[in-house]
Amino acid sequence: MAHFFSRPAFLILAASLLPTGLRAQCDAGEVEVTIVVTTDDYGYESYWQLTAASDPCGTNTIFEGGNPSMNCNTGGFQLQTPGGYGNNTAYTEGPWCLTEGALYTIWSVDDWGDGHPTYEVFVNGISIVTFTGGNGTDLAYTFSAQLPQARDMSITDLTTSLYSVLGESVVVRGTVTSFGSETVTAFDLHYRIDGGSVQTESISGVSLSASDTYEFAHDVHWVPGSTGQHSLQVWAGNINGGADLVTFNDTLGSMLKVNLPKPNIVDNILNSPYSVTQVANSDNDLLVPRDLDFHPDLERNELWVINKDTEASGGSTVKFTNVGDVGMNWLWQEDPNNWHFMSLPTGIAFTDNGNFATSPGVYDANHNGGDPFTGITLWSSDPAIYAQNLFGPLGSHLDMLHVTPNAQGIAAETWNRFWVVDGYNGDIVMHDFRGDHGPGNDYHGNAIIRRYDEIQITRDPNDHIVSHCALDKATGWLYVVDHGGQRIIRINTATGTVGGPGDFGPWETYVEYTMVTGYEHEVIVNSGLVQPAGIEVIGDRLLVSDHANGDIVVYDISGGPVVELGRIQTNSPGIMGMAVGPDGRIWFVNATTHQLMVVGAGPVGVAEAPRADLRLSPSPTSDRVYLIGATALPGNALVQVHDAQGRLVRTVSPQELRSGMDITALANGTYTFRAEGLVQRVVVQH
Repeated sequence: MAHFFSRPAFLILAASLLPTGLRAQCDAGEVEVTIVVTTDDYGYESYWQLTAASDPCGTNTIFEGGNPSMNCNTGGFQLQTPGGYGNNTAYTEGPWCLTEGALYTIWSVDDWGDGHPTYEVFVNGISIVTFTGGNGTDLAYTFSAQLPQARDMSITDLTTSLYSVLGESVVVRGTVTSFGSETVTAFDLHYRIDGGSVQTESISGVSLSASDTYEFAHDVHWVPGSTGQHSLQVWAGNINGGADLVTFNDTLGSMLKVNLPKPNIVDNILNSPYSVTQVANSDNDLLVPRDLDFHPDLERNELWVINKDTEASGGSTVKFTNVGDVGMNWLWQEDPNNWHFMSLPTGIAFTDNGNFATSPGVYDANHNGGDPFTGITLWSSDPAIYAQNLFGPLGSHLDMLHVTPNAQGIAAETWNRFWVVDGYNGDIVMHDFRGDHGPGNDYHGNAIIRRYDEIQITRDPNDHIVSHCALDKATGWLYVVDHGGQRIIRINTATGTVGGPGDFGPWETYVEYTMVTGYEHEVIVNSGLVQPAGIEVIGDRLLVSDHANGDIVVYDISGGPVVELGRIQTNSPGIMGMAVGPDGRIWFVNATTHQLMVVGAGPVGVAEAPRADLRLSPSPTSDRVYLIGATALPGNALVQVHDAQGRLVRTVSPQELRSGMDITALANGTYTFRAEGLVQRVVVQH
């Protein structure tokens, strides 16, 4: 059987000087090439060959290295025969005299297919490219044996929020890499939105050798002035006062989605009649639901609920699309290896790139009584990736870190950075996955982890009721439920000093694992709570759910002492996680009754179930909205239109809706249309 490799990656790049190694005496028209191979935690799984790019693996081999029991055809065989390279070790191979400017290929074979070595290629002592350990059983990396230009910089990664909110500041973030042979001491960083004016930051005082990277957060923030899709382009220039000599790789771009902000109608709900409505239950595959969160593309109205299930089975998710509206549907899913990566989950949090993370509540995710090799897991919400049985024995997870056993809750900050309540150690840990290892792989070395242990959290001794956390991104305060202490604590995440190494574990190597000391923190609520569980922040309001009685307690966090404003009585003991939805309503799950519920302003009680044959279109809309349905409403019916605060703003007839209701006078926002058999929200966006 023929053995196929992935399509070769062709790069002409540059990096740092080779620290050690012999110098070959090469003929004219040749250059000296050396390759440094750095293995992962399982070095013996690696095998590779170097050939001319025109030759397949095994033909006219220039060099082969790694496990001698492997060859070009053994990728993914899982032979597990020790030999060849050691673990987490750098090996310098070569030098070879190769034809200058010719193309060559590194054929990399992995015995398990879950993480290849890193290959750094040097030409005449200057690194021209680094191929970071990829995914799959067989990979091919192609390079040109030639020296780089003097000045060459490229934006190699963008971590700018893919989903943001109208009027709120967006920081343009990413990574720029120097690929030139000249050390960079100063350069300009540029970006523009939708091809508009260029925003520039001049950066100096750096020393970037070839292949060095610089992670940036542009000092000119973008404040979106309109919703919808926007294009971002970022590039570097004016390198050491000169032009970039290689232009094809300069610019990197992405598409950014801007949403309408969630309306803060908490006070309206608290001070007026409100409704508590069941949206879903066990008939919709909810089994001990503990938390929920909305996808950051708020226009989707897509809600994810995470089920505790059992330790033996592993947790699961239920994705509700068009949640609570006409045409709502749901999809129950479990990852093929949820037994490890989603065991007894306590929380779920979406971040601004569309990924989400979950916090396993188990002590030992291997379930063998050994070390607590457990921590938060990163997932893609892409339906082609999440829970698909395509990526091998480790399932579809994007990454997992292992220093927070019995995790009790999780909050997203930006990109792949999350805050976690460590139930075993009773403290707070910041996790930044940075670049993930891809679905089904196992490299965790990119992460930055910082532990905050000057506060103490006590989890439920029965490991059932959660202790969630919520981040107020506008202020940087992290609000934390201390279930056992019956209190709420907050941490100023912008304060503190990064110190020595983390004091728990680790069982693997990270870019950084440290302790943070001297940060600002305080107890803000120490009475009035029986079994605090879930927590949410919107604007200057803090919401805390009480598992014992079903109350949602509302606090004012606008300044000074935190004050309780009142309680929303849901009459739902067993309440856990909460989330404010795109329309400002409060959504929560009940782990005892297996329900998804929503609290909104309006008449007390449960609204009549909408009819599937009646719907409004389009949404979003800027000028008119139409009633569509096989069976129209009675001619004498009246349709009430309520704004996000629950106020009645319009009453219309079915005839007007059928011909198209003019909504140009309505302000941007979400409106609810109610009539007999019709309950639907429409987004107005001019």
